[in-house]
Amino acid sequence: MIQIADIREWRDQEVVDQDGKKIGILESVYVDTSTDAPSFATVTVGLPTRHRLVFVPLGGAIVGPGYVKVAFGKAVVKDAPSIGTDGVLTAEEEPGVFAHYKLEYAPGANGERQLARR
Repeated sequence: MIQIADIREWRDQEVVDQDGKKIGILESVYVDTSTDAPSFATVTVGLPTRHRLVFVPLGGAIVGPGYVKVAFGKAVVKDAPSIGTDGVLTAEEEPGVFAHYKLEYAPGANGERQLARR
């Protein structure tokens, strides 16, 4: 498992897909609020004048020299829900991020969010 202390060191490093194709640059890490384990990353993608942040799960990710390899293809990641580079993932948008990757979404018992940015 990737530890949060380790993944913070990879901010601004390349994110590549399972075939080694560059997707973008790692912008930030979101942790599971119930375990504090790294769960998703946001990746900066798009044209230089039109950047956006897409979400990608960190489950199965591999850290290499200068990159983080995720377990999904480039096309799947680029079609994922996104926010602007100054945006915030809202509580209403959070389930859609999980649904895009066919992952189970389970908010807290009192409706708490499952993801928190670190």
